Amino acid sequence: MPAFPARISTIVRLYARYQWLRLGFRLGGLLRPQATLRRAGDLFCTPLPSSRTRALAASTGEAVEADLDLDGLHIHTYVWGDAQGQPYVLFAHGWSSHGTRFLPWVEHLRGNGYAVVAFDQPAHGRSDGRRSTLPEFARTLAVVGRHYGPAAAVVGHSLGGAAAAVAMARGLAAERAVLIAPAADPVDAAMRFARLVGLPMRLCRRMVAMFESMVDTSFDEFQAQHNAPRIGRPALIVHDLADREVPWEEGERYARFWHGSRLLSTQGLGHNRIVDDPGVIDATLRFLGGSPVGERVVSTPDLPYGIA
Repeated sequence: MPAFPARISTIVRLYARYQWLRLGFRLGGLLRPQATLRRAGDLFCTPLPSSRTRALAASTGEAVEADLDLDGLHIHTYVWGDAQGQPYVLFAHGWSSHGTRFLPWVEHLRGNGYAVVAFDQPAHGRSDGRRSTLPEFARTLAVVGRHYGPAAAVVGHSLGGAAAAVAMARGLAAERAVLIAPAADPVDAAMRFARLVGLPMRLCRRMVAMFESMVDTSFDEFQAQHNAPRIGRPALIVHDLADREVPWEEGERYARFWHGSRLLSTQGLGHNRIVDDPGVIDATLRFLGGSPVGERVVSTPDLPYGIA
């Protein structure tokens, strides 16, 4: 019984915090735009502290743990089974998450003859770092993939799905891909962030330009339609129709531009529960076994998208 009032209290505190945050960004945008821009940029690429606390509290399911060096940062990895002697599935978690988020998958994959590799992105979980970005997500995934060798499949959730597509377009070796609620457009993600915290749109556009200058590349380069067509591997895109964090249309965009992909649309799972859903895990296992799962999305100049 005490847990329910405690949960209500937590929601109220979070709501109040966001209200003050929005007010601060609105006033800062008027009175101190440059300082507000810097603060927004820092917040945009800083994961929630809960990524670390949840990772430290979570079970690792008897994984073999190790650290990989990435430009002086220790990237924490988790391995179940023999990733050198068995086909393995490589997992890429989303923003403010951690590698052991995928623990419910391990037993199912191990029972089907796969080893499993997961890791914590920079500034997440047990890995080093304070900030991270989509380019860093993709680069870290590529480093982990090179270390363990070609994967039977890569499974990415949310920003991890976007990172998987970018990394595969740039050479990450994986026979198949499963993208769950994948983010397709970093510019739209920045706009959603701006609306969430109350950052004026003019400052959001400047924030995007600031990040493009920092990483010396355009956000446009990371959009799904520019990467998906370059990946010649089968893919399963899984997205919930009522996803409030990353719209279903972004998953559909991947399926539309990724040759050899299929789209599995769910209902009522949202953005996070979809990761643990037994039906999604079962569909993935069938896809890894070569069965057709989901629907094929087609696109022509006369038909923006459709189901075949």
